[in-house]
Amino acid sequence: QVQLVESGGGLVQPGGSLRLSCAASGSIFSGYTMGWYRQAPGKQREFVARITSGGSTYVVESVKGRFTISRDNAKNTVYLHLNSLKPEDTAVYYCTRHPSRDYWGQGTQVTVSS
Repeated sequence: QVQLVESGGGLVQPGGSLRLSCAASGSIFSGYTMGWYRQAPGKQREFVARITSGGSTYVVESVKGRFTISRDNAKNTVYLHLNSLKPEDTAVYYCTRHPSRDYWGQGTQVTVSS
């Protein structure tokens, strides 16, 4: 069964940190670039970061220096490390294969508020 399951979201104060996890079935993870996207209320889903199967990473300018992406190929899991969180980071975060975006999980809610 093909699936992506995100977890690790929650309510955090500005300046706080979270680690998001995305567990994938092996058939859609091994050898593929994986990405994280987010969708804030009333906005379109946007790309945040990606990591190749070999570990090369890219994060968008708006989160550079605050977010990092990593993966554990043995666990078929990709992570998004969120630091120095701001209220504008509030969104549902999704993982997917990048850039195909052919499979999506249910997402995990991140709320940054004091």
